[in-house]
Amino acid sequence: MRMARLGVPLALVLAVGVAHAHDADIIYARVQRSQASGPEVRAVLTMTGSTLSLLLPADADGNGSVSQADLDARRPALEVGLWDALPLTAGGAPCTRQEHSALVRETFVELRAVFHCPPGPLRQTYTVLSLLPSNYRVVLGAYGEGGQLFADALRPSLDIPEPGASSSRGLTRGFGGWVQLGMKHIFEGIDHLAFLLALLLVGGRLRQILGMVTAFTVAHSLTLGATALGFILLDAARARWVEAAIAVSIIYVAVENLVRRDHRHRALITFLFGLVHGFGFASVLSSYGLGEQVVSGLLGFNLGVEVGQALIVMALLPLMRLIQRRPTVNLWTVRVLSTVILCSGAWWFVERVG
Repeated sequence: MRMARLGVPLALVLAVGVAHAHDADIIYARVQRSQASGPEVRAVLTMTGSTLSLLLPADADGNGSVSQADLDARRPALEVGLWDALPLTAGGAPCTRQEHSALVRETFVELRAVFHCPPGPLRQTYTVLSLLPSNYRVVLGAYGEGGQLFADALRPSLDIPEPGASSSRGLTRGFGGWVQLGMKHIFEGIDHLAFLLALLLVGGRLRQILGMVTAFTVAHSLTLGATALGFILLDAARARWVEAAIAVSIIYVAVENLVRRDHRHRALITFLFGLVHGFGFASVLSSYGLGEQVVSGLLGFNLGVEVGQALIVMALLPLMRLIQRRPTVNLWTVRVLSTVILCSGAWWFVERVG
């Protein structure tokens, strides 16, 4: 049996508070041999946002954060609860874990393990995904022109490609894969859905609705593109305030629904808030790890957001039209739903600035 050394840094971002609506819910993975055909193999895994919950049992002193002392005290628990859920094989035979360590960094926790592996292609199974909500996934990073591979709870195993090898598996199957991810995000982004619903409640005529949707599309496309292409930098602190600003946009539109009767200015308001929402989309897109697929990833993800948004508007608009034909029903619908949206926006704001 040949010896393969596997160093696995498992980086867990120590996010403060509960997960936000734009957490990507992604575990990043990177595995490669140190030499083209050598026995030494290095891998990196990174968990962000709410995936930090995997380390909460390691909080030995119960103060809500993970320290080096906590990790040292919970070393056996990490071995059973984490490393046993990340089995690695080579040529179909299991690799044997020899040692592992955990270090607290400034913004993440790094865990390393050493495995002895037989010869053959590497394959890792992320059974840890079965412990997480269904929207979590593993992204195996790009190598050369090989693209990215995705794993989820239904397909938890990934074959590790050699450097420069091309692969056709994974969610990012070219442009169409990024479109799927954009649609998935808009459908699962409850804050964006609340914003759109608040706009449609008093949307007015079809021309006004098209004006609002177009303004929102143009605005968030501008900030999404500028951020993804690196013209605007969005660090963790700024991303947090973007999330809070998105909540403010929801609160503002909901309050307007309740106190204003004239909404002809909505296109301008929608454009301004669309710029903020674009930063939120950019935060999610960057967390997927664009690598060398910046152009296709940006265009595909943005198109997916637009398609998802159009489908939502097409589904809600006929229902809104039916309700608006009955003034009393429409009045109470606007009041009740706007109040619910207002309370939701206020909750998100408090959650995101806390």
